[in-house]
Amino acid sequence: MQNTSEIPDLVARHQDDLIGLSDRVWGMPETLYTEYRSCDEHTAMLRAKGFRVTENVAGLPTAVMGEAGSGGPVIAILGEYDALPGLSQEAGLDYKQEVEPGGHGHGCGHNLLGSAALLAATAVKDWLEATGTPGRVRYYGCPAEEGGAAKTFMVRDGAFDDVDAAITWHPSCFTRVDDPLALANTRMDFHFSGRAAHAAASPHLGRSALDAVELMSVGVNYLREHMVQDARIHYAYLDPGGKAPNVVQSAASVRYSIRALKLSDMLALVERVKKVAEGAALMTETRVEARVFTAVSNHLENLTMDRAMQAALDELGGVPFDDDDRAYAARIQATLSEQDIGSEWSMIARDPEDGVVLCDWVVPMRPGGEVLIGSTDVGDVTWKVPTTEVLVATCAIGTPFHSWQLTAQGKSGMAHKGMVHAAKAMGRTAQMLLADAALLAEAKAEHARRLAKTPYICPLPADLKAPIQPRP
Repeated sequence: MQNTSEIPDLVARHQDDLIGLSDRVWGMPETLYTEYRSCDEHTAMLRAKGFRVTENVAGLPTAVMGEAGSGGPVIAILGEYDALPGLSQEAGLDYKQEVEPGGHGHGCGHNLLGSAALLAATAVKDWLEATGTPGRVRYYGCPAEEGGAAKTFMVRDGAFDDVDAAITWHPSCFTRVDDPLALANTRMDFHFSGRAAHAAASPHLGRSALDAVELMSVGVNYLREHMVQDARIHYAYLDPGGKAPNVVQSAASVRYSIRALKLSDMLALVERVKKVAEGAALMTETRVEARVFTAVSNHLENLTMDRAMQAALDELGGVPFDDDDRAYAARIQATLSEQDIGSEWSMIARDPEDGVVLCDWVVPMRPGGEVLIGSTDVGDVTWKVPTTEVLVATCAIGTPFHSWQLTAQGKSGMAHKGMVHAAKAMGRTAQMLLADAALLAEAKAEHARRLAKTPYICPLPADLKAPIQPRP
């Protein structure tokens, strides 16, 4: 087996090109299946680095896969490049200033996420070629993580059927192996149809779809007392039915996000929310159509994979931030509340430390802090193949994700250093799996044991198609 220092050296060889890719993607923020330019940039980089490229993966025009190597096991490294709406922000500032009023922005760091994953895959490709080790590395460029469930569609439609293990990462305030927790989540649209009428002259002839939407909200709020503790329900009006109060609204739509820590609990809660909607329709003499928009699963733990990633982190140590990074992080941290900062520290079971604005150390695995959980389509990949995810510090401690502050830091020196560090950790973990057949076999055996206990159920309806958007 080659010296472990080789992967960091191979990452360093390509890091300038991939930092450039990250910055370009930061400058073209695209959301939810509109990531055509970002996907084009990743596709061009894959070709430039010598990968065999497959476009339109699983029928998704903004998904791409690059493969290198031959024979042996297949290790997937997962990337993302979608942005968020409403988070446009000038880079490098410590105050809010939009690039484009109301525009999109990389407020979750996916410009870094995809670029580091491709950087790791490139380093592993070079290592395979240099050593003649049998095996293949694949970079998966995945769109629409923010609400679009692209990886869930990709899993359902066979994109990972011949993969042996998967590796990914996410920008963070701290460097650590991610806890294997994510909420299963269904996003479901409810469209109510009623009857329009003059609200003053003939209100008795109207059947208000807006009333149905509001009564559904009341019913769901009463449901909150009677659901499992880790469940969450959120909603947003898609169509309130119009702006004229003197017209009884004949149509209105609402989207619900229904989450729980276990897929089975989430699916049961979906059925209860649907009954609430039916009740609201019954009370208002309207009709309701319920339609799943997207859905994702919770995470399936793989301790073998996580321990390998922890070993890679321990070899590397913390991100090597410099004084300029700390100075900018301090300015960003000054815009945050004590609650923002304290909440982040609580996730690693530590109290805030005065003057510590960046994490330049490695947090021990499973630190046992406060659990704050979201949802991600990585969850479905974890049910398909053994998977590990690492969090790497790229921003000031306390930075809320999905915020202008995160967007502002997306092209900073600390973001670039964290991105490169993540590539080294992922590349080293992939190297271990490719070079150590027993380690990979152990990860796959653990995965099989967990699936035998709880089989995978895809949360997407079999006939549901991804909400693909046309190329602009």
